[in-house]
Amino acid sequence: MASGRRFRPTFWPTLFTVPALMVLVGLGAWQVERLNWKNSLVETFDSRIAMAPVGAPTTIENMDEWRYRRVELVGVFQHGKEILITGRPFEGSAGFHVLTPFLLGDDRIIIVNRGWVPEKLRAREKRPETLVEGLVTVLGIIREDRRRGAFVPDNEPHNEVWLYVDTDQMASHRDIVPVAPYYVDAIRDPGPYTLPIGASAEIAVRNEHLQYAVTWFLLAGTLLVIYVIYHFRRPEDEAGSEIDSA
Repeated sequence: MASGRRFRPTFWPTLFTVPALMVLVGLGAWQVERLNWKNSLVETFDSRIAMAPVGAPTTIENMDEWRYRRVELVGVFQHGKEILITGRPFEGSAGFHVLTPFLLGDDRIIIVNRGWVPEKLRAREKRPETLVEGLVTVLGIIREDRRRGAFVPDNEPHNEVWLYVDTDQMASHRDIVPVAPYYVDAIRDPGPYTLPIGASAEIAVRNEHLQYAVTWFLLAGTLLVIYVIYHFRRPEDEAGSEIDSA
């Protein structure tokens, strides 16, 4: 009678498989964590954008309580001190985001991201229709400054190269004080686009973390199955050859 197979792991396949499984499962767990974070972000944005707008806070001690809150500002744009954030595409086209100091009635200044303009209209004199004069009302959402990706280099104020918003740095370079310790994304009006193209009142972020998590877990499962099948072998004799017994 032939004997059955037994699970007999070997050294080198095990040495490769165990760390690989840990990495794949870890990547899957990380994507699940990212999924939960992204869902929480969307829920926070949706709930706060639905709130009635408030006046601009003087200071913010806890940004988590104010991020994406709608505010209504009444004041005057200081177009001569605007700053352009470099390399911001819109629907596949290169351009800049126009950040303009906004002078409130109480003499406070808030930097407002008015929105996107194409690269060809970088210079103010090429877009006079965007330079709104006089007292205006701006509806926007509060944003935290000094946030940038891991690979984004430092701003270069002396070269007028701005890659992310740093209100203190911008205020010092443009001599605009006192400036609020945050900035505001202006929300664009519904209907056809007008320059600058402001932020949308709806969040649009890629959320493919569930698919990524499933992919990593499937790879881990596949590797484990291959490992187990590979190591189910028939008993071997002392010389390492396979034998059958009757």
